Amino acid sequence: MSSADELKALGNKAFSAKKFDEAIDYFTQAIAASSTPNHVLFSNRSACFTSLHKYDKALEDAEKCVEINKTWAKGYNRIAAAHFGLDNLDEAENAFKSALNLDPNNAMAKQGLKQIETRLTEKNSAPDLGFADKFNDPNLIENLKKNPKTKELMKDPAILEKILKFKQNPQEMATQLLSDPKLMTIFGAILGINLDMPDLSNLSPEANPSAPPPEPATKGPEAIPKEDQDPEISIPDDIEMKNPEEKSKSVPPPVSEPQPEPEPEKIIEEPQEDLAAKADAEKQLGNTLYKQRKFDEAITHYDAAWELKNDITYLNNRAAAEFEKKEYETCIKTCEYAVEQGRELRADYKIVAKSFARIGNAYVKLNDLEKARYFFDKSLTEHRTPLVLNKLRSVEKQIKIQEAEAYVNPEKAEEARLLGKDYFTKSDWPKAVEAYTEMIKRAPDDARGYSNRAAALAKLMSFPEAVKDCNLAIQKDPNFVRAYIRKANAQLAMKEYTGCLDTLEVAKEKDSQINAGKSSYEIDQLFQKAMSQRFAAVEGETPEQTMERVSRDPEVTTILQDPVMQSILSQARDNPAALQDHMKNPQIYKKIMTLISAGVIRTR
Repeated sequence: MSSADELKALGNKAFSAKKFDEAIDYFTQAIAASSTPNHVLFSNRSACFTSLHKYDKALEDAEKCVEINKTWAKGYNRIAAAHFGLDNLDEAENAFKSALNLDPNNAMAKQGLKQIETRLTEKNSAPDLGFADKFNDPNLIENLKKNPKTKELMKDPAILEKILKFKQNPQEMATQLLSDPKLMTIFGAILGINLDMPDLSNLSPEANPSAPPPEPATKGPEAIPKEDQDPEISIPDDIEMKNPEEKSKSVPPPVSEPQPEPEPEKIIEEPQEDLAAKADAEKQLGNTLYKQRKFDEAITHYDAAWELKNDITYLNNRAAAEFEKKEYETCIKTCEYAVEQGRELRADYKIVAKSFARIGNAYVKLNDLEKARYFFDKSLTEHRTPLVLNKLRSVEKQIKIQEAEAYVNPEKAEEARLLGKDYFTKSDWPKAVEAYTEMIKRAPDDARGYSNRAAALAKLMSFPEAVKDCNLAIQKDPNFVRAYIRKANAQLAMKEYTGCLDTLEVAKEKDSQINAGKSSYEIDQLFQKAMSQRFAAVEGETPEQTMERVSRDPEVTTILQDPVMQSILSQARDNPAALQDHMKNPQIYKKIMTLISAGVIRTR
């Protein structure tokens, strides 16, 4: 099976050879083969349909192209070309202007607007047969519906559409009056005379020799291939409008399928400025009621504002009132409608961003945090603000908390602890760390998981991480003596002697209070080791140099200058046994052990 790119290339080749039906087939296959909708393929097929004067199908593909990519100016050129072919000049003009809004230098759109202007000039220069005044009668449609001769004809939507068009542009009558018996009957009724004539529309030229010869078939906008400038997608994608001088060779393109239109009296609309002013007045009334927490009344005024003027700000305000009423599902639907309408109206991205943000707020209230995160992210894509960014981060944090809470399972935690113990016994430290990490996730409040992982990390020489885990274990259980001892070991390995001694001091106190001194021997041994290492001689250093360095130690100097310690040391010289009594005080014990380790006090 050929790929979409290969089929597109074949379509381009057929298009260049003006084999439009063949090109349509290739582009259709390429559309089906594409993994994602490709706006360029619909654009190219639209160009083919335009070249075959199948403007309805060309318009359908052009609108699909714009639906896929609303920022591509050429898509709007395709819509304009199809409307031009259907003689929908207002729609064509709007589409060309949309293309220029996206690409001010778009030559195709500029040429198209000139062509439309030429077409309108030609139409306006045609005679109106003196019927303009007759069509200004506001009761024209009703009178025709009541007239026995035209009553049945007025039931035909196509006839009604033509009359409404003639009201706007009477000059168009000149090209259609003599070729349509039904219109002759209607115009006769308008003039008050009988213009009934046999229907000659089904007779061939041979059967009706007096009929004027048929005009040549019309040629609408013609698509001419041109390499697209997009480096990723190369396609034929420009439309060339027929030269104005060629208009004399063609008749107007076929009229599109008629659609019901409003009654004539509704055609005259209120000036847009007045409607906008009234809409804003309704919004202000709604805002006042909103502040008074009269949300139902506020919604009524916001709806009235929207009916007067399509501005999605009014929909956003309505959604805010629904949010305050705790009607979160309704609020979401209103905001989704606001986004949909905002796209069609090309509303400011900032306003669309507010709609997305309000949807996110509603989903937070519904405790659907995943959807809330999605819509906050959509809001930031439209317009980035610190407020919405903070909301997104808050939701992401809550999601992580919920995921962690959902993962908690004491039974699984115990399984992970036993597995970690097995790996630790086998000296498989990395696996032990993994198992204890799983234990922590399954039981985040169990201090043993952090302490056990610290032991495994210490074996891997990851002492800073081991200290962090010990601190977490102590935070979970301040009386967990084993966590203090493991922390002191890690600090000693990092030569943080002062921190190590402080940790051991707390461990000794906790051990005495909780475990009745069960671990006192281990703590004392570690204390002595820390002291000895602290004042140990440096390699290559003489005893005299060591003593001189130790005597300058800030802690040793502070102890020796302490009046209480001076008194205790003086007393110990005369009565060494008295020193043992003083060492029962933990603070004195620590200071005396420091002096012993420093060599200031020598024991026999």
